[in-house]
Amino acid sequence: MVATEPRITFPAIRPVGLTGMLVTFADHLDEAANRAALAFRAAVQDAGWDGIEETSTSLASAFLRFDPLRLAPEGLRARLADLLASRDWSQAPLPTGRRLFRVPTVYGTDLAPQLEEAAAAAGLDPEAAIADLSTARVRVLTIGFAPGQPYLGRLGARWDLPRQSTLTAQVPVGALVLAVRQFTLFSAAAPTGWRHVGQTNFRGFRPEAPAPFALAPGDEMIFPAIAKADFLRLRAAGEDGASIEEIVG
Repeated sequence: MVATEPRITFPAIRPVGLTGMLVTFADHLDEAANRAALAFRAAVQDAGWDGIEETSTSLASAFLRFDPLRLAPEGLRARLADLLASRDWSQAPLPTGRRLFRVPTVYGTDLAPQLEEAAAAAGLDPEAAIADLSTARVRVLTIGFAPGQPYLGRLGARWDLPRQSTLTAQVPVGALVLAVRQFTLFSAAAPTGWRHVGQTNFRGFRPEAPAPFALAPGDEMIFPAIAKADFLRLRAAGEDGASIEEIVG
């Protein structure tokens, strides 16, 4: 008889090494789980517990790094369990201080050559695909893979496209790529298995800035379409054309 792993009930609190705790709200990405992770992390930060040294979120989890000499693991677990039980985190309001970024984007052309392939896979012609993608308002679900690089979603169900079976050798900084109902906005030139559908001049990682990561989990983004000529003018001027506004409520 083969032993099976016990089924995890969510939300779940699990240790990560000797100095970490992971609070997980689901075993897959959905809006409610991401909302819960963002709201729960913010609540831990607001609580100001002595001994918490760092917090972060992934797609559906909140991570805490703590000093075990100042905060015992069993005591932290108990506090986390009490905080979890205090409300339905899937219905919690998103953290305050979030921002909306509108980033001009050229879709298709030789700068983003996989738009037509993605559009066909979604059952759309390129013009309809651009109209849909360029008006989608997406959340920064998490930062990962490379410094300052956001995963953004969720897109409509028609964009639940699998990753490619082969790698694209490299996409540039500012590439907007798409798969599994998400955008990723590349902060560094890198290979990818996601489809390159748009190109921006946005830099997610700015090591020279006081805050090197331009985006934070919970921020939102829209990628309005612009002509290639307009994009090239932005690039020549060293500008990204982005506008930023605070999200109220």
